[in-house]
Amino acid sequence: MAMPLRQSIRVGTYLFEQKLRKREKFPLIVELEPLFACNLKCEGCGKIQHPAGVLKQRMPVAQAVGAVLESGAPMVSIAGGEPLMHPQIDEIVRQLVAKRKYVFLCTNAMLLRKKMDKFTPSPYFAFAVHIDGLRERHDESVAKEGVFDEAVAAIKEAKRRGFRVTTNSTFFNTDTPQTIIEVLNFLNDDLQVDEMMISPAYAYEKAPDQDHFLGVEQTRELFKKAFSGGNRARWRLNHSPLFLDFLEGKVDFPCTAWAIPNYSLFGWQRPCYLMSDGYVPTYRQLIEETDWDKYGRGKDPRCDNCMAHCGYEPTAVLATMGSLKESIRAARESVAGNRS
Repeated sequence: MAMPLRQSIRVGTYLFEQKLRKREKFPLIVELEPLFACNLKCEGCGKIQHPAGVLKQRMPVAQAVGAVLESGAPMVSIAGGEPLMHPQIDEIVRQLVAKRKYVFLCTNAMLLRKKMDKFTPSPYFAFAVHIDGLRERHDESVAKEGVFDEAVAAIKEAKRRGFRVTTNSTFFNTDTPQTIIEVLNFLNDDLQVDEMMISPAYAYEKAPDQDHFLGVEQTRELFKKAFSGGNRARWRLNHSPLFLDFLEGKVDFPCTAWAIPNYSLFGWQRPCYLMSDGYVPTYRQLIEETDWDKYGRGKDPRCDNCMAHCGYEPTAVLATMGSLKESIRAARESVAGNRS
């Protein structure tokens, strides 16, 4: 795991504080969606399926920042839609960074070079660019030519200006171990992004393309082969070692979706950003009034093929904190990642 040392210490301290306070459920990172509008129509995403009136809405800055502060999470992932379409996205980021929240602004990078002047490099801030494959594969997944080249140009410019740049890659059943290896080699070695996050595609119910999501066994086989030959240790993956074990099928975990809650224009979403069983206005209501035990593989049919990080990375992190052996292992891999 290539998480910067300062961030690792902050998150570790936060987790230890929750343990001391004997809190059973708490947020690790908030998924903040200040808008649903986007400038692309990706086949695996259903956010732009909302009515036109909803797509025109933009969350006020005070509401966005207030939700994060209400939750108490140390990290924020700002998604959408395309966050750079929000006219005050820079102010949302500025205020969250001022509160020393670690902020990841997720973007398809189509507007990144135009909007970059609005942001300031900070150890608390990173652009998280979505890259699903090399040129042909990525452009096919976002249904528009030229997106890959623009994203690569934006990443290079952001790195040149001193910004932290991470990537987020979603893989489908049309991927092979080789296509995964190719894109992660490119991001890791050629572009030298700071960290990479990976996720098997989950059958998001509103997504236009329902035919190319991965099943559990497909996911395990795919990542087991992609991680072989020392790739897993060499890549700067922004995941705990136990979550990577989980993707390979070496361990299994229950879902802890409560640890990565989603807040959008509609409020706090039950139970996660991939499923919608209603919304509540406060974080406390989300935690206290949601029947978390009914979700997860083997409990809810909609969860049967899910191995997404939003449900299982937190479980892996908590399992790491509960084991001296795994904590030492994670620390060693974090140090190794920061040296690479």
